[in-house]
Amino acid sequence: MLEILFGLIAGTISGMGMGGGTILILLLSIFMNLNQHVAQATNLIFFIPTSIAAIIINLKQKNIDLKVAKVISLFGIIGAVIGAIIADKMETESLRKFFAIFILIIAIREIYSLYKEYKIKLKKT
Repeated sequence: MLEILFGLIAGTISGMGMGGGTILILLLSIFMNLNQHVAQATNLIFFIPTSIAAIIINLKQKNIDLKVAKVISLFGIIGAVIGAIIADKMETESLRKFFAIFILIIAIREIYSLYKEYKIKLKKT
């Protein structure tokens, strides 16, 4: 039952383009006690159908710059191969720590962005 709930939560967030896979990894590792390698690899399988659905919708709405997407995709594939090789060679605990640092950096960036946005709104009033 948790798998269904986690899939719905992560899929909804993915569909909005906000990194549902990151949430899925957290849910799988914290609440289902999957080790970091398994949670991250499971996320990769989850990513395929959810990204296809989001791509179809965004293509119909003309929200994708195909020229930019092609370049990013090509180099993303290269980066994914490199990242998978590195992750496979890492200890689970190290991988978990790097993932935590990554999430922390994202959180700090988002908080800073909200703070800047808030300051701009204050200046306008």
